[in-house]
Amino acid sequence: MYEPITIKDIAKALGLSTSTVSRALRGSYEISAETKKLVVEYAEQFNYRPNPIALSLKERRSRSIAVVVCEIANNYFSQAINGIESVAYNRGYHVIISQSHESYEREIVNVEHLASRSVDGLLVSLSAETNQFDHYKNLHEKGFPIVFFDRITDEIETHKVVADNYQGAYNVTKHLINAGYKKIAHLTSAAHLSISIERLEGYKAALRDNKIPFNDKYVKNCNHGGMIYNEQEDAIKSLLNLKDKPDAIFSGGDKLTVSCLAVLNELKVKVPDEVALAGFSNSPLVELMKPGLTVVKQPAFEMGQTATELLIKLIESKRPVTEFEKIVLQTEVFERESSAKKKPKKK
Repeated sequence: MYEPITIKDIAKALGLSTSTVSRALRGSYEISAETKKLVVEYAEQFNYRPNPIALSLKERRSRSIAVVVCEIANNYFSQAINGIESVAYNRGYHVIISQSHESYEREIVNVEHLASRSVDGLLVSLSAETNQFDHYKNLHEKGFPIVFFDRITDEIETHKVVADNYQGAYNVTKHLINAGYKKIAHLTSAAHLSISIERLEGYKAALRDNKIPFNDKYVKNCNHGGMIYNEQEDAIKSLLNLKDKPDAIFSGGDKLTVSCLAVLNELKVKVPDEVALAGFSNSPLVELMKPGLTVVKQPAFEMGQTATELLIKLIESKRPVTEFEKIVLQTEVFERESSAKKKPKKK
């Protein structure tokens, strides 16, 4: 029968004390970088995993953290969750995942249930419907560790990890302008979401810097972020029915971007000949689509890792934390056929 390796086994093999090995695995500042490296590499080589029951009894914690996202099937969030798990499990924490499906009411139920199950902390990306935050404020005021990532709120002072949504939106809009498109529409999620606000501002700034007037008729909100096909179809149809219809669409969300191409294909709109398309997406399939999609890619895996490190710091802090970080990660534009250079009209 397989016997999992223990801290005592590691200590014996490396000629260290069990307390030194334990502190090294926790990343303690008391242990030298060389010793930490030696212990961690040995632990990984022999697939060491902390005993969660023993740890919870010793530390009076559940050794579990909860994640609240809109939808696991969203490529961006599935990648972020992989990043979360990669850090959590190596630090001896289990991960519990819940989905809001963009519902404020479901988010409240999920958060209350998770908190009552004695998880040690929450990693949260807000639902598209959430514009009130009492369910988080109540926990936060009691000292419950919460870290927001991707979709955040300024109403709660805690650690936050985001992508540079403004710059990503600016860069992809500028790319469309440089490719010859001047009538660029913006398809986005709920207007109050932090990501929607930042991406709209980046889009507007790129238009302004290139002397293109902003047209509010070109901005369409899909309040469920692409989860409801008809909502997106109606938004795109309304854009195409405008007297001065757009020649390009910048889509501000993972599901929105991929679904937008599906809607345009169904409506027999040629991309990019009739309407170019570019937007935020972390889908691994974008280059295989017809045409390949130009996208702004976010460092979702890194965001999950960073948010988890910050949450575990909060959980394991010996004193109340009063200074918090907002970490902004850079995005990258990948140019493909969906935003190819605009062809001049035939005379």
